[in-house]
Amino acid sequence: MPASINTNHINRKDIKFLEIRHLNGPNIWTYYPVLEAIVDIGELEDFPSNTIPGFHERLSSWLPSLIEHRCSYEERGGFLRRVEEGTWPCHILEHVTLELQNLAGMRGGFGRARETSVRGVYKVTVSAWHAEITRSALFAARELVLAAMEGRQPHDVEGTLKHLRGMVDTLWLGPSTACIVAAAAARNIPAIRLLAKGNLVQLGYGARSRHIWTAETGRTSAIAESISRDKDLTKTLLRSCGIPVPEGRIVNSAEDAWEAAEDIGLPVVIKPCDGNHGRGVFIELTKREEVESAYHAALKEGSSVLVERYIPGTEHRLLIVGGRLIAANRGDSVSVTGDGISTITELIEHQINSDSRRGTTEDYPLNMIRLDSAARMEIAHQGFTSDSIPPADLEVLIQRNGNHAFDVTDEVHPSIAAAASLAARIVGLDIAGIDLVTGDISRPLTERGGAIVEVNAGPSLLMHIKPAVGTPRPVGKAIVDHLFPKHDDGRIPIVGITGSYGKTTVAHLVARLLTLSGKHTGLACSDGLYLDSRQIDKGDCAKWEAANRILINRTVEAAVFENGSDAILSEGLAYDCCQVGIVTNVEPVRHYGRYDIKTPEQVFTVLRTQVDVVTPTAAAVADVVDVVVPTGAAVLNAREAVLVEMSKLCNGEVIYFSLDPELPAITEHRAQGKRAVIVRDGKIMLATGLDEESLIMLTNIPLADSGHATAQVENVLAAVAAAWALGISSDLICTGIETSGSSHEKYDPGYQALQTELETQGNYL
Repeated sequence: MPASINTNHINRKDIKFLEIRHLNGPNIWTYYPVLEAIVDIGELEDFPSNTIPGFHERLSSWLPSLIEHRCSYEERGGFLRRVEEGTWPCHILEHVTLELQNLAGMRGGFGRARETSVRGVYKVTVSAWHAEITRSALFAARELVLAAMEGRQPHDVEGTLKHLRGMVDTLWLGPSTACIVAAAAARNIPAIRLLAKGNLVQLGYGARSRHIWTAETGRTSAIAESISRDKDLTKTLLRSCGIPVPEGRIVNSAEDAWEAAEDIGLPVVIKPCDGNHGRGVFIELTKREEVESAYHAALKEGSSVLVERYIPGTEHRLLIVGGRLIAANRGDSVSVTGDGISTITELIEHQINSDSRRGTTEDYPLNMIRLDSAARMEIAHQGFTSDSIPPADLEVLIQRNGNHAFDVTDEVHPSIAAAASLAARIVGLDIAGIDLVTGDISRPLTERGGAIVEVNAGPSLLMHIKPAVGTPRPVGKAIVDHLFPKHDDGRIPIVGITGSYGKTTVAHLVARLLTLSGKHTGLACSDGLYLDSRQIDKGDCAKWEAANRILINRTVEAAVFENGSDAILSEGLAYDCCQVGIVTNVEPVRHYGRYDIKTPEQVFTVLRTQVDVVTPTAAAVADVVDVVVPTGAAVLNAREAVLVEMSKLCNGEVIYFSLDPELPAITEHRAQGKRAVIVRDGKIMLATGLDEESLIMLTNIPLADSGHATAQVENVLAAVAAAWALGISSDLICTGIETSGSSHEKYDPGYQALQTELETQGNYL
């Protein structure tokens, strides 16, 4: 072990990022997006953490929550124990990056630090749900680690976390959207974020996808949303259907507001006709000056003002999803108690805003209380101003209806639930927040003189996800179940293809067969992007961006993606799983020299990514998701011993293809009753166990050149196996293969060179 060193020597050392790439989907490390950094620690390779005086103490004091990192010891404090015993900077960088993300609100994480073939250069990989946030966390972790090494005090950890939390608040999904995405994941429904900022998310792929934007969905009509914003129109529609609503009308001046109040009968409520979030709402007004002042304040929050009869009782928010009551919360008044010393402003800060449940972001179930115009009027109504010092023990009301933070779902009377559901249907909203006022939610509205006062589109979900008091409700699950009835996972058939060569040819053949089967098919491969037979883009489209374009195309009913090893290493896969994963062949030397790939074992690790994401068998997911999942299949070349070994990693079915029907791998596979596509006596055969079905003569396949184009025959076999796995009929497969065209160069410009090389090996027909 190196001798202990002083910090002056460390000051000359550095941690340098040579390259950083975002792997957007499944990759060689994990199934989820990660940031992979190539890191050069230079001379620090000779100085593990236990040789740096005070490093462990500084790091653990700056980030005490690292105690929760178990690391290789699989126990609490395991990572810090490694630091104390001696570990290297990149391992520490990995853990610090993950912890900074965790403390900033990006929960959970995967991390690895691995040596490369160059001494002192490592690959550091960490979970990256948002590339920009993780990149900032990575750079912040570097500064923190270097500061701890050099003994710089103090390090501004709080400033770093404040910056990262700001990024999370700005760039990441809000908690309402996140709960829906999490519920979709529990149902094995994929999600794609459609904007770098904001909460617009696609659930599912292609033609079977749905859109959400927080609590609005693709089924939320613009007309319904517009109706809900017009409070007077909403009341008119509800009243016409017999739903109790408060009497009221639109007014056009402060004087008119007072006249309306007198006509309706005091006390009254004044609010903007098209406001939201409770802004500009004034309750239980009894005096002319209050009414006129409230009119002017409400007008600033909307285009017109509504005066309504005051309904005594407590305001409640009911969440309706797909016509069903999912959750209900009760609002609560907010008050302070005088101490004879503090002003009302000071009492609000000490007695209300100091509550740890209150905050300015959606992560908090309760809002911070601010002295807006409504609160100031409420205080004035009691004879005070914000600077007044109330007598000791006197309660001063600040807000009549505060946060709807108290869950009362189990108390709602069935007739109230039915009325709320009807109100949502009348307005036309699939998801609605129904505001009603009643003295007792457990009794019918008519009995208590209650009424529905508003119907809201895009209601907040946080109050139900994280109530201040009561049981959290599974609102995300309710929305996902509404969009995707049972057994609908929002997925389309996806075929992914990797290997050393032949990928483009196979991709075109499979796409052709899917198109002939009647599915509108998207194809992203190295010679372009296609929708059915129409080329949309030219050039190399075997990339994440092109594949993602197909997955968000809501006309696409099936998708085929070519995935070269370079794309897997530099971008990751665009999809989380596929129904068919094909590995055409393996020739390790073709992959050497890039991304530090130098051994057959590394090539195996890259190509297995395609097999890892094959949809598992129904039995494998039965305990995880509550939907029926179609069994996927890995289509593998049986002449490759490495692919026979790889087949053990597949969680779905394995279908081999081979020119030689007597290969040991084929014989053993078929003896177990499994499927294979083989060539026997010049014919392609579909073999299930010991049974064989003749499909087509090689002489009838233009692409196969009467069976002499051995590389292309293998490509045809792979495509046939994929189509078979997809349930495409034998007759249709024959038709598609027979009419696939005779130009080898059409699909694979390097075909001639490959063919010559393969024939030289003498292993084929």
